[in-house]
Amino acid sequence: MKALDALKTRLLEVDDLNRASAVLQWDQATYMPPGGAAARGRQVATLSKLAHEAFTAAETGRLLDAAAKETESLPFDSDDASVVRVTRRSWDLAVRRPSSLVSEFQEHISKSYQAWTVARPANDFASVRPLLEKTLELSRRTADCYPGYDHIGDPLIDFSDYGMKAASVRKLFSELRVRLVPLVQAITSRPAADNSCLRQHAPAETQLAFGLAVIRRFGYDFERGRQDLTHHPFMTTFSLGDIRITTRVREDDLTDALFSTLHESGHALYEQGIDQSYDGTTLGHGTSAGVHESQSRLWENIVGRSRGFWEHFYPKLQDSFPAQLGTVALDTFYRAVNRVERSLVRVDADEVTYNLHVMLRFELELELLEGKLAVKDLARVWRERVEADLGRPVPDDRTGVLQDVHWYSGPIGGAFQGYTLGNILSAQFYATAVKALPGIPQEIAKGEFAPLHSWLKENIYRHGAKFTAPELVNRVTGGDLTIEPYLDYLWRKYQPLYGLREEERQGAGVA
Repeated sequence: MKALDALKTRLLEVDDLNRASAVLQWDQATYMPPGGAAARGRQVATLSKLAHEAFTAAETGRLLDAAAKETESLPFDSDDASVVRVTRRSWDLAVRRPSSLVSEFQEHISKSYQAWTVARPANDFASVRPLLEKTLELSRRTADCYPGYDHIGDPLIDFSDYGMKAASVRKLFSELRVRLVPLVQAITSRPAADNSCLRQHAPAETQLAFGLAVIRRFGYDFERGRQDLTHHPFMTTFSLGDIRITTRVREDDLTDALFSTLHESGHALYEQGIDQSYDGTTLGHGTSAGVHESQSRLWENIVGRSRGFWEHFYPKLQDSFPAQLGTVALDTFYRAVNRVERSLVRVDADEVTYNLHVMLRFELELELLEGKLAVKDLARVWRERVEADLGRPVPDDRTGVLQDVHWYSGPIGGAFQGYTLGNILSAQFYATAVKALPGIPQEIAKGEFAPLHSWLKENIYRHGAKFTAPELVNRVTGGDLTIEPYLDYLWRKYQPLYGLREEERQGAGVA
């Protein structure tokens, strides 16, 4: 298969350029001095342009055509046929965007990100507003490279969650909201759990050490990864042998860094579990934003906020923080880490209200793209919508329109739907895993995560991007994406925590 071999060589060269760009972006978000920002934007733009030009070149198309003939008799799910199929899909999308636009966008978002790191702590939306207006313009220009869409957000959503459209996401979110809002109302009508035990001074070094010890037990391979500090935590992959995570730490919040670490480790476990032979090909990454988020949310919440997890780890946390937690009962702590309240900040939101934050952002970015909402009005509309949806006044832009990095480090559109898709899929995948291996919850309570990790690796991780998200969900669960396991999970967890009544279960539509 000479054409396929040549195609793989070309893909490896493109991947090298993209991964080198990722190294520069990681450095910008972790260690780079502010004075490097201008040059860094240019450097990332140059690498992005070179990668895009190499990938979209006519020679790549010729090799694809020839490789398709070489692999046409292979099974659909064979590695070689899958490389050709997935590359063709990516190539068809990429050739529609000019390299000049790719380069311009990359240089702009590098500048925008750097400005955001200054503007957010200063509560200075005005300083980044012109940059956000430029991001919106570039996002629209990107979408317009794909004429024939039903909604201008469709191409941007497609980049992150292939096959999803604005209409299908809106329909799914509407169905979830109808079922979720009564549950939120039922829980928040009761007194919130006392979480004062978490709001104590906790040395950063001790917090970070505890989190690293936990994810080592999860199965995160430190021979192929490391953790560093940043403004807004993320995971990045330089190769399947170098998959890094970042976190942030607040010394007045005992578990903030921990749950950030668990979240990002979920992303990293996914990437570390990909078949090593896929490295440098179009299969060597997660298949969609939604599936990726399903893993971060599964390890952070379904595992990391479970009663069984803390039956094992709470005594160890008490040993790490005896002055803060030595006299705090497990029940009190467990309720504290699962406190439900109408909060302002998405990354701090509990499992029950979290999706309301996502839905708000999703609608705002669609309205921006549609031209129904101007950037100059965004901060005001954000405050109005948050108060309407969550019943909380927004005191400043730091906890409002500036809180999320996404619109300042990437396009407007396609940035947020993956979080809620991930929540839904996390419960669906976990329920399937427990059905196959009923002892998983008991193993978690003993601090043993290998059964769950191995099942996820075998059924999800190793495939990388070989299958689309819908194909993968069907292969793993035997059905399509559904909100039922997620709603059932929320009810089973929060009903005893908040003493919910049967009629409130029926109001939320939980079977």
